[in-house]
Amino acid sequence: MAQQLSFDLPAKTALGREDFFVSPANALAVAMISANSWPGNKLVLSGPAGAGKTHLAHVWAAETGGRIIQARDVQYEDVPNLARTPIAIEDVPMVAGDLDQQKTLFHLHNLVLAEGHALLMTGRLAPKLWELPLPDLQSRIEGAHHVALDPPDDALLGAVLAKLFVDRQLNPGPDVIAYLVKHMDRRFETAADVVARLDHLALSEKREITRALAIRVLNTDTADDESDN
Repeated sequence: MAQQLSFDLPAKTALGREDFFVSPANALAVAMISANSWPGNKLVLSGPAGAGKTHLAHVWAAETGGRIIQARDVQYEDVPNLARTPIAIEDVPMVAGDLDQQKTLFHLHNLVLAEGHALLMTGRLAPKLWELPLPDLQSRIEGAHHVALDPPDDALLGAVLAKLFVDRQLNPGPDVIAYLVKHMDRRFETAADVVARLDHLALSEKREITRALAIRVLNTDTADDESDN
């Protein structure tokens, strides 16, 4: 079959509240994000890649007038300005190897709370496992209220797949998502990878996204796993 030249155009991710599917796996996190106040005015949100941490941070920021910044991007001279509003600091564990950056985050943590604003922090693991070498920052984070996004149930995984297809403006066949939910590895990052590969394969072969195409993609995963053993 002739192949069409394909381009990996970035998907436009929908990050509104109406785009977030609530299930038992994430209901507690959604409730905490929606709360008017948190103990100590700070919250740690954890969960695997693709679980919805960034999405919920955007929902929270939109509803509170807050800002979102990656932990590694916080500059010391910007701390007073950042502390003027509620703020979400994403991927805090990513600065575990940078003591100066941890000191900057510690300063921001203290100033945001001193100004009476809320502080949201995110990471993949529970905060006690972040192991930040700066003891003062690590202890402050462990003292925050913590809520985790659990691994997806069937309903959530199906909704995540549907959203990933919509973000790429794709319309899979009616049985594709049901097949993927039943047979794929149940991880959020796997869902994103599978949808991306289905998009690429369908475009390159000028085909619709069907159950047969999904079977091919998942069978490729199985073959790769067997070759690694």
